[in-house]
Amino acid sequence: MGQKAIDTFRACIPLFQALSDPYRQDIILLLAGQEPLTVNQITENLTLSRPAVSHHLKILREQQLVSLEQKGTQRFYSLALKDATSLLKELVETVEAQCE
Repeated sequence: MGQKAIDTFRACIPLFQALSDPYRQDIILLLAGQEPLTVNQITENLTLSRPAVSHHLKILREQQLVSLEQKGTQRFYSLALKDATSLLKELVETVEAQCE
């Protein structure tokens, strides 16, 4: 396998780690079907505490899977998958090229 494929896989590790948690998956799915939500709104839909939801949102933000918008005193979270999908597409294309 070429160095590009290895580098692309390595670049995806933090993304895969963020996506591997079932609670973070739940948050992503919740945000996928909604307008932007606050931490409290997300917490109301999950079986997690507010601090736990905030922790998971921080990890998702670090991997650019969600974005944050401040409106007054409230923070609204929404999906921001563009960078993640680009990285995953690059990984798939790189692996496919290795298989040819």
